[in-house]
Amino acid sequence: MTISIVYDNNACDQRLKTSWGFSCLIDGLEKTILFDTGGNSALLLHNMKELEINPAEVDVVVLSHIHGDHVGGLSGFLKENPHVTVYVPQSFPESFKDSAVSFGAEVSEVYGAKELLAGVYSTGELGTAIKEQSLVIATSRGLVIVTGCAHPGVVNIIRQAREIVPDREVYLVMGGFHLAGEATSRIRAIIAQFQQLAVQNVTPCHCSGDETRSLFKQAYGEGYIEDGVGRIITIPLSG
Repeated sequence: MTISIVYDNNACDQRLKTSWGFSCLIDGLEKTILFDTGGNSALLLHNMKELEINPAEVDVVVLSHIHGDHVGGLSGFLKENPHVTVYVPQSFPESFKDSAVSFGAEVSEVYGAKELLAGVYSTGELGTAIKEQSLVIATSRGLVIVTGCAHPGVVNIIRQAREIVPDREVYLVMGGFHLAGEATSRIRAIIAQFQQLAVQNVTPCHCSGDETRSLFKQAYGEGYIEDGVGRIITIPLSG
């Protein structure tokens, strides 16, 4: 399985454009998943082209939450490939769901935790003011958790993932941790909770913040995987 970061405000591959938002492509599973679509479809499609990712090869789109920097690229993507299932939190506006359907996409609403594909789960809607779903993928190395912005709290998301698949350790947590601008003491406390939950590897992206990335890197050493648009992470599914 590979996870390619195709939209992020942090740089990695100089061929690619950066902008505030997040999207990643998950390949090598039963179906190919685009998780979030960033904030701008032209930029998303540019980066996909540079990475030689064909939009037509995407089978499933999973949207974490309603903020524009995570869903803004959807309409332009659907113009290239409307033949996808779009999984959205049930709380998304009806107008948003109707718009996706108008392009020809199938929209599937998610409320509680559920298995979307073989070994791939949604945490279900978490949080109150901002409701958000995250992805949980079961691999032979452990759980891979992909977050959009982690508005419900990244530690809460990890705990929910471990309840959904209780017999696996957490191999990787990646995505937005929503810690930019937070006090150093709070970031350190969250790192301690990650370690208590036996999270093996981390990739803080998007809204995590420079200090968060620096502190996680200090704490995790080789278990810290650099983020940035164009970063490709490879994870064995079995064996």
